[in-house]
Amino acid sequence: MRIFIIRHAEPDYSIDSLTEKGWREARLLADRLKKTSIDAIYCSPLGRARDTISPYLKDTGREAVTYEWLREFSPRIHRPDHPDCRKGAWDWLPSDWLPCEEFFRRDLWWTPPAMEEGHVKEEYDWVTGGLDQVLSHHGYRRRGEYYEAAPANRDTIAFVCHFGVECVLLSHLMNTSPMTLWHHFCALPSSVTTLYTEERRDGVAVFRASGFGDLSHLYAGGEDPSFMARFCETFHNNNGERRDD
Repeated sequence: MRIFIIRHAEPDYSIDSLTEKGWREARLLADRLKKTSIDAIYCSPLGRARDTISPYLKDTGREAVTYEWLREFSPRIHRPDHPDCRKGAWDWLPSDWLPCEEFFRRDLWWTPPAMEEGHVKEEYDWVTGGLDQVLSHHGYRRRGEYYEAAPANRDTIAFVCHFGVECVLLSHLMNTSPMTLWHHFCALPSSVTTLYTEERRDGVAVFRASGFGDLSHLYAGGEDPSFMARFCETFHNNNGERRDD
């Protein structure tokens, strides 16, 4: 089995759609996806994700199944650097989360008080439960840390969603804390992450990533990647790149 996890193209958050550049990215993404066989497409209900996949759906006459749990991962917490207001649970300053050993543990990352207050684990379980239902429909049933292949197959499915929830999906498939993915990886707009199953023993399947955040469709079309999702490479002399201060 193969899974594509596709992040939406460059967004215009003010209208929950795409920028002019985002629409060009979506067009190039569609041209790429048409070159492969996709058995099922699952999409976030948010406009920027639906618009990203719309050129592909229009070109192919396909339809996508919309799932609420594929929306952006939305718990809000009182982050240490913003104790008076709620911020997204998956975007911490390095100095606040890295010293906390629990964040690196797949069985404890949600236990720091700010995460418990925001009911982050409940939403995580809702998302991963939805993922497992879809995979079960395609023949892969969760059994502890691995998937039972019953039956094994070579289906290709695509999830069109958002960076925060993409890392939740990956952490569940890889049995790791999402905190390391949220903070040490960056999937730029319209990027494609690819995973395959490995079935080294009959009926026992795990997922391995063969590519993360691939943007080859943009390079092939002469479109530079968007800077959105990143923070400034250097705090000073940052050429107007986004800072978190």
